[in-house]
Amino acid sequence: MLSNRVVIILVTALAPMIWGTSYLVTTELLPPGRPLLAAVLRALPAGLLLVMLTRRLPQGMWWWRAVVLGALNIGLFFALLFLAAYRLPGGVAAIIIALQPLLVAGLASGLLGERLTLRTTIAGAVGVAGVSLLVLRADAQLDGVGVAAALGAAVAMATGVVLSKRWPAPAPLLATTGWQLVAGGLVVLPAALLVEGAPPPTLSTENLVGYGYLTIIGAALTYPLWFRGIRALSPTHVTFLGLLSPLVATALGWLALDQELTAVQALGGLVVLAAIAVAQTRPPSHARLPRGQPGPSVRRASSTH
Repeated sequence: MLSNRVVIILVTALAPMIWGTSYLVTTELLPPGRPLLAAVLRALPAGLLLVMLTRRLPQGMWWWRAVVLGALNIGLFFALLFLAAYRLPGGVAAIIIALQPLLVAGLASGLLGERLTLRTTIAGAVGVAGVSLLVLRADAQLDGVGVAAALGAAVAMATGVVLSKRWPAPAPLLATTGWQLVAGGLVVLPAALLVEGAPPPTLSTENLVGYGYLTIIGAALTYPLWFRGIRALSPTHVTFLGLLSPLVATALGWLALDQELTAVQALGGLVVLAAIAVAQTRPPSHARLPRGQPGPSVRRASSTH
């Protein structure tokens, strides 16, 4: 029998694995040159759907907290990631985003009182190395704006993940996820209109299928899984699972698009999996609990999600 913690890890891992399919969906089903529109249509309709299903709106301080979390976890992250991908060829953006577990570990140490261990630091460095082997190309060139955007995206989502743990929401998981998706979609919307202009007047059946997949599967399904993992696990452990996204994207490129898979890339994939496995080890029993979080026995008794 798998332990409850292992089950939560495996279920949470589904989110970044599904996000890894976004590249294939975007390139094969969506109109070209519209990544910000895809971000809006991925987040905003999914958020509205979850809000309608739960019939819960934020109250009190959760109006501004939902906006902050939605901007960090979704809106700013998507916008900066788009800019980084546009300015940085050769998978450089993915390598910089892979720094996120290390950023989360540092922020969790300062804001949540979690112990920053040597094991976590080494696993984070190994994860970055694995992603580098997986996606880096020999002709990759650095661009100052692109590097800054990629770092900004990593910092934004890392901060959002840690604050999601620091601010335990009183509302059901689906409701708080919906709030963040709506806020994130609204943050990206002005940038999409400014950079890409009005949406295409007509969409093909393939386009509609692609947008529908990103909305229902890529957001409405995956973000509740992701935030449920953050509620139940250490945010550092959760963000290591994000390294599965470039791994899945590379595998799908090989399987579905006949892209070359080299021995170096295969080695990189194994290194990524090793880093994730090492990072998921249970923290020492003397590690401090996140501020404002009850002990394990209290959490088990009060958990309703």
